[in-house]
Amino acid sequence: QVQLVESGGGLVQAGGSLRLSCAASGGTFRTSTMGWFRQVPAKEREFVAAIRRTGSGLDYTDAVKGRFTISRDDAKNTVYLLMNTLKPEDTAVYYCAASDNPLLFSRSGASYRHWGQGTQVTVSS
Repeated sequence: QVQLVESGGGLVQAGGSLRLSCAASGGTFRTSTMGWFRQVPAKEREFVAAIRRTGSGLDYTDAVKGRFTISRDDAKNTVYLLMNTLKPEDTAVYYCAASDNPLLFSRSGASYRHWGQGTQVTVSS
């Protein structure tokens, strides 16, 4: 049973930074595509960033390009999301997700089988 546990969320002023972490256990982390998604109330969950196994591919939604960086440490079974120059519109619950299929590299939430419980990020103006 794959388990994903996010941490690092919190309250930050606009222009500030946060680093989210997602610790994985119970699966083959090294071969998994990992993704970050976010959701605000009354809206659908949206793709933020993804990273292929070994970090060989990266993808970001346009809204965060140049500000957010996704990375992974396979020795620690952890994926990170470094968020710089945060804006109030980045406020959301952020979710970590893992795909079982190493060939998939997708922005669709349906491609990810395992999800964390989410961590709240609030950016004040």
